[in-house]
Amino acid sequence: MKKITVIYKSVYGTTKRYAEWIAEELKAPLFEAASVKPAQLMDYDVVVYGGGLYAGGIIGAKLVSKNPCKSLVVFTVGLATPEITDYSAILNKNFTSEFLARTKIFHLHGGMDYGKLGLAHKAMMALKKKESEKMPLNERTSDDRALLETYGGKVDFTGRGNIQPLVDYVHAL
Repeated sequence: MKKITVIYKSVYGTTKRYAEWIAEELKAPLFEAASVKPAQLMDYDVVVYGGGLYAGGIIGAKLVSKNPCKSLVVFTVGLATPEITDYSAILNKNFTSEFLARTKIFHLHGGMDYGKLGLAHKAMMALKKKESEKMPLNERTSDDRALLETYGGKVDFTGRGNIQPLVDYVHAL
């Protein structure tokens, strides 16, 4: 039986929620990234790492991208709709091509409570809103439209069922 762990970095809680569900399904220990020493990664046959998407970055991903793991699965959590979003620019910004070739990556749909956002994230969302408003209606993506419809409120696209492809993949390793 493979020794598996789930590690995450979460700012507002949706990545943590997914990590908890994944750890439960895999019957694996769960750790917040700040509590993990890089050398500990090699103690596991499979490391599942989750990080939220912020300004083109995957928070905390350096833990797994700069340190060896026997087998690694990464999941990201963001507001964009995973089925229709091209994540290649984000992945290429955060990881080398060699890393991407040996790592399975899943993208999960998150959520946001504007009332809980920090100042920097509120400013980023305000800029994104202005960009979306300036776009001609026929050029707005579904994510642009969703941002404009929900701006200032609370949205939650998380769901336990969203983790199933990742869980199935890890079970098949």
